[in-house]
Amino acid sequence: MDTVIIRKNKKNKYFIAGIVIFLMFGYFVYYSVTKKPSLSVKKDEITIKTVTEDYFEDFIVFQAKVEPLRSMLVNILEGGAIQEIFAENGGNVKKGEPLVRIYNPNTELNYMQQETAMIEQINNLHKARLDLRNQELSLDKDRIAIEHDFVDAKNRYNLNKKLFEQEILAENEWTTTQENYRYQEERKNIIQRSVQKEKEANKMQIDQMNQSLGIMEKSLAILRKNKQNFLVTAPLSGRLSSFEPVLGKTYLAGESLGKIDVMQGYKLMADVDEFYLDRISEGQKGTIDYKEQTVDVVVSKVIQEVKDGRFQVELDFNTHTELELQQGLSFGVRLMLSEKEKTIVLSKGSFYQDTAGKWIFVEKGNKAIRTEISLGRENPLYYEVKGGLKPGDKVVTSTYKDYKNIEILNIEN
Repeated sequence: MDTVIIRKNKKNKYFIAGIVIFLMFGYFVYYSVTKKPSLSVKKDEITIKTVTEDYFEDFIVFQAKVEPLRSMLVNILEGGAIQEIFAENGGNVKKGEPLVRIYNPNTELNYMQQETAMIEQINNLHKARLDLRNQELSLDKDRIAIEHDFVDAKNRYNLNKKLFEQEILAENEWTTTQENYRYQEERKNIIQRSVQKEKEANKMQIDQMNQSLGIMEKSLAILRKNKQNFLVTAPLSGRLSSFEPVLGKTYLAGESLGKIDVMQGYKLMADVDEFYLDRISEGQKGTIDYKEQTVDVVVSKVIQEVKDGRFQVELDFNTHTELELQQGLSFGVRLMLSEKEKTIVLSKGSFYQDTAGKWIFVEKGNKAIRTEISLGRENPLYYEVKGGLKPGDKVVTSTYKDYKNIEILNIEN
């Protein structure tokens, strides 16, 4: 009996193989698209820190230098070239002690011309005032002579009146006597009024001259005082610092030659980043470490002017203990911006530079998963965690420079 042989269909075989290949390719594409980017790292190449719940102190740390509590600049009042130097940088000087002499022939000549002109004006005013007083004397002499003529006419009038009444004096002579008396009386009254007006006018002129003389003499005194500005003297007693004048070098008026430090107490001066301008105010407290002890300081002044992204803060020592300080010493100031508050904190690390605090790798077993987070305040040690992490979470805090596009870190021992 013959056996029936079933012949295989090659077309079905190829079809099934094609489906299998297509499915494998589709799975590969799907896996490639949906698979999260990962990277294997050695455990000793990264830094892992634990998120904790602790007291958070909002503070900043910055460097501050010791400066005298009181200083005064030594400024040049009259511009010119340095002719002589009488003091040295770092030396102690007394108030009024000469420091340098300035030479400026043009200004000196101008002062001499002004002084000559002022003296001439003062002399002219003195002469004019003297002339007015001499005029008053002349008027007084005239007044006295006229009053004498009036008195003489009055006496003659009284005598002749009696003689006329006794019919001893002739009528025409009596008439002449009356007319002379009337004339001398009117003359006296007119001259008295004229002298009075002249004296009043002279008094006004003399008062104005005296006022002008006072102004001129004050101006002359100021001018002579300004001539002394070519000699620069110490404005107060103390130690001379930043004092480096150069012989022959020309300095402008108002330019500073140095400063004088009064060695009676010290303060701290610091340059702080402008980011903290609105967060630092007078009265805020801080500390410094001095010879293995903590010393309290307090903000005494905030200079709001920002230069090169920084502003100045002045701090006073809040202690009665005498500190052996020297100008120029530097201290790290820990300034408190708020009170202690218990919250979730995360140690600072280089990751922040790459993520801006938006995400972090959280360790889960032998992997570290990229996780979105929210950070709040910060101090030199910690970030305040606002969301995305809980106490006990272990996170990678080292640099993310090579992990910016990675979702999962495979941690290898």
